[in-house]
Amino acid sequence: MATWQQFTEEAPELAAAVRARLEATKHHVLATLRRDGSPRVSGTEVGFTGPDLTVGSMPGARKARDLQRDGRCAIHANPGDGSMSGGDAKVSSTAVEVADAAAHLAANGGEEQPGPFHLFRIELSEAVLTKVEGDQLVISRWAPGDPVRRSPTLVA
Repeated sequence: MATWQQFTEEAPELAAAVRARLEATKHHVLATLRRDGSPRVSGTEVGFTGPDLTVGSMPGARKARDLQRDGRCAIHANPGDGSMSGGDAKVSSTAVEVADAAAHLAANGGEEQPGPFHLFRIELSEAVLTKVEGDQLVISRWAPGDPVRRSPTLVA
């Protein structure tokens, strides 16, 4: 598992492209695991706090309870206007709840939150960006400690 900062240090170009997709729109899709192991998808917003990618949640929300029970999750960046400009970005990760009040304040841009919320630090296990480049579909994949692997495939 890795912080966002480690991702940026090991794969700066890919990290910048994935971050651009995450910052291009406000809402994304978070996949968590239900108690029975089946997937649950929820809308979410992400943030960048210090070296970390973070996700917040209202108190007691199902996605927060899922992450507290089993932190394995994935985030799929909103593809935006459908043009796929900038690519299709996904991260696989484990979410770790952050209880530190200072971290909550930092995650909220230094402003007090109007009420309680859950904050989760996202520890990355993989980041993938899929793009069309000319006549090729190019999948760029990074995992902690590994170089970026690019898999181009001809588009018919």
